[in-house]
Amino acid sequence: MYLSSYLALLGVCGGVWAAPVEQAPLAGNGAPRVFRSKTPRPYTPDHRDPYDRKVDSIGNKLNPLPWRNGDGATMLGPQNEERQRQNPDLIRPPSTDHGNMKNMRWSFADSHIRIEEGGWTRQTTIRELPTSVELAGVNMRLEEGVIRELHWHKEAEWAYVLEGSVRITALDTEGGSFVDDLEKGDLWYFPSGHPHSLQGLAPNGTEFLLIFDDGNFNEESTFLLTDWVARTPKSVLAENFRVHPEVFNAIPQKEKYIFQGRQVDSIDKEIPDGPGYKKSKLNFTHKMLAQEPMITTGGKVRITDSTNFPLSKSVAAAHLDIEPGAIREMHWHPNADEWSYFIKGRARVTIFAGEGNARTFDYQAGDVGIVPKNMGHFIENLSDDEPLEVLEIFRAEKFQDFSLFQWMGETPKKMVVDHLFATDKKSGEKFLKAIENAEADPIKDTDTDGWDEEEDKEEL
Repeated sequence: MYLSSYLALLGVCGGVWAAPVEQAPLAGNGAPRVFRSKTPRPYTPDHRDPYDRKVDSIGNKLNPLPWRNGDGATMLGPQNEERQRQNPDLIRPPSTDHGNMKNMRWSFADSHIRIEEGGWTRQTTIRELPTSVELAGVNMRLEEGVIRELHWHKEAEWAYVLEGSVRITALDTEGGSFVDDLEKGDLWYFPSGHPHSLQGLAPNGTEFLLIFDDGNFNEESTFLLTDWVARTPKSVLAENFRVHPEVFNAIPQKEKYIFQGRQVDSIDKEIPDGPGYKKSKLNFTHKMLAQEPMITTGGKVRITDSTNFPLSKSVAAAHLDIEPGAIREMHWHPNADEWSYFIKGRARVTIFAGEGNARTFDYQAGDVGIVPKNMGHFIENLSDDEPLEVLEIFRAEKFQDFSLFQWMGETPKKMVVDHLFATDKKSGEKFLKAIENAEADPIKDTDTDGWDEEEDKEEL
């Protein structure tokens, strides 16, 4: 038995069910999905849910309103209904939310976008999301043949290919050259100061997520080849490269940044063939989705850090496939803030900050979430029909987390019961049975089929 499953069972057997009432579906072409519940529809005055179950307002075509267990009222003023559907737990927070926690959510859809020849870029940094202290993110698109020009950063760069294919080039500190072609689910990592470039391949180019190991990073402040050359006297350029100054009359007068390049050939045909060329001994890339995943009861987990991608010393990550209705278990990270990027699906996350403070946020594809280190949280798939795909990213050499389930299972039984069930022996016995198996199961299936529900109802 699992903790999350047991709590879900308590939600079924503890309440008094009221007669259903109807809530008008949202306008739209498709018929609303049937909301399978014995209670009145959510966001109505008659709805009762003492266990704060999730509500997928998008999947069930509901318009969230601030009604909770009879308290609240309608909204009379102007409303951004689409925004409210995306964030139902802000409109009607769980009863367990409390305190003044900072915002931990941002959408790349709200970020300023810079449009260039054949591509674009947008960023989420500490300026857009003040809680994004340890990491910053950039979402970039390059069409076929389009180049993100030769450049370098003060910060280390970690990247995940979202779609398409891309060619990367890099130079190591010993003068070794690296070139590789990457596809969806592949990673690259450039340590601080290492020069590199990116170019879109294939008919539709590429789109990727860039992560930098400083929340104050600014994509506009990178060191660009064309910018440097344009700011250097031609006489110095001539002396440096041992050519006549007239050679540099045609150079760009400002940065190129993102621009259309020529179509590339195979790597073997593209690499320099001079006598000074040498291949880097470092591996700047890694195929994350090609890793053998950890199979859990509710999905799949792939972890990439310095143990299997040795060059990536300052960024670690986990790729999560969370099945419909499943949950990334209650846990926390002791060594770094979590910077989450939601690739697919919809999620509910409650963050526990200590001192009685907790707040729930909702996320969907293209959103960024922050969880400061040591703060307890979970990631729950809001949908019972659609999968959830998430990247958990950390400014750390290694991925680390603590599981609440495992902690309870590995703690002396009397200690656990005295903390949680001192006044209810039967519930304590059921809880201890649920945590007997303390093996790792980071994504949990919360399906309660096969449980003796009637027996539990009688006992509870």
